[in-house]
Amino acid sequence: MHRERVSENVYWFQSEIYAQVAAGVVAGPQWAVVIDTLALPEETLAMREFIEHELGVQVRYVINTHYHADHTWGNCFFPGATVVAHSLCRTLLAERGVPSLEAVRKQNQAFRQVKIVLPHLTFSQGSLVLRVGKKNLTLFPAPGHSPDGIAVLVEEDRVLFAGDSFMPLPYVVDGDLEEMSASIKKIGRMGLENIIQGHGDIILRGEIDAAVKESIAYLNNIRKVVKTAVRRRAAEEYLNEMNIEACGKSRVYLSGLAEELHRRNLRALYQREKSSGGDQPSH
Repeated sequence: MHRERVSENVYWFQSEIYAQVAAGVVAGPQWAVVIDTLALPEETLAMREFIEHELGVQVRYVINTHYHADHTWGNCFFPGATVVAHSLCRTLLAERGVPSLEAVRKQNQAFRQVKIVLPHLTFSQGSLVLRVGKKNLTLFPAPGHSPDGIAVLVEEDRVLFAGDSFMPLPYVVDGDLEEMSASIKKIGRMGLENIIQGHGDIILRGEIDAAVKESIAYLNNIRKVVKTAVRRRAAEEYLNEMNIEACGKSRVYLSGLAEELHRRNLRALYQREKSSGGDQPSH
């Protein structure tokens, strides 16, 4: 697991095992806030070990940026902490997370000790502010990757934990392309020092404008590709030709997952466009 100090009392953790998934910690003098948990129990436990023994504080709050397993299944390793999220995160984690974990437990011994802990404190509109030491954390909706997405701004440092609303490759299979585009544009206007992506490396201030433009261009391009595909008889062949670079995004890796995520984006959007009565195939 990679670890980096982003600013005073703000830390970033990145998995070396699964899809470069990221999490964060903001520490105060008496207690800390964890922003997302990591995909595997061993990595979340290593993060807790650092907080308790290196920083010398306990975790009082765990913020879930959305309900997906790689960001929430470690909630149970912070007993006594209050879990904070969007109200939809609680609903989706109960409806989808519980049966999903049951299935994974049968296949992977590492998850036998995991249990789903639903958010205790939720909000659905506006923003929610937590104060940690001298820092204010502002939580606000950032949907697109999933309907329950939120982001967390460390106000004093202008550091944003964006969850999966900002990734090296925008991923909208469980979300909405228009909402994702709006969230990315909003993030780009915030005057940030750093963006902590839900997966991948930290985006520095001088890189933010380019990252925003490239992600918006990618979303615009896959929208066009799918609309074209619906009008073609050989739609599958056409979609298969449209790789990441053809859709305006420079090559990204995400531990080898990026091309697969791109393919899933195209397939999901194509099915939605067809089911919504897109243009008829041309001859």
